[in-house]
Amino acid sequence: MSVYLHFRAVAESEIREDHTWLAAFMSEAWENDDAEYAAGIAHSINKCWDAVHNLYAAANALYTDADEPWNLAIYGGRPVPHSADADPSDPPLMLLEPSGVSQAARFLTTVSFDELWDVVDARFSALGWTKQEHLEHHRGLQEFYGQAASAGHAVVKAVWA
Repeated sequence: MSVYLHFRAVAESEIREDHTWLAAFMSEAWENDDAEYAAGIAHSINKCWDAVHNLYAAANALYTDADEPWNLAIYGGRPVPHSADADPSDPPLMLLEPSGVSQAARFLTTVSFDELWDVVDARFSALGWTKQEHLEHHRGLQEFYGQAASAGHAVVKAVWA
């Protein structure tokens, strides 16, 4: 079974703070993922997004004044709660506002991937996670968040199973 964390950049003014509406928006975005990915407004990570988060959490050990911007790329944002009449099968949703998107983009472009990997290497390698795999995720997130921040967009996150 494949499980994805799906990211979608969107102008904050286009977002309705209604879970049912936002779930439909994200579902349509997921159906158009290839085109949206090519346009730089969507990104996704299959199954291992928690490992990517743990890679970024290594920044906490490296930079004592980091103010936890490492947390924003994967789990940052606020939950969009289901309304009383929402379909319970709708995915969990998070919304990261443009200021958080900018902070995440700044973190992703300034952090040293190699320094992060040095902190987690032994633990990740023992679990079979490769440096190359995580470097690809990191580069993809750098590009996605960089474009979203440049456009002043928010990022909506959904988990698809």
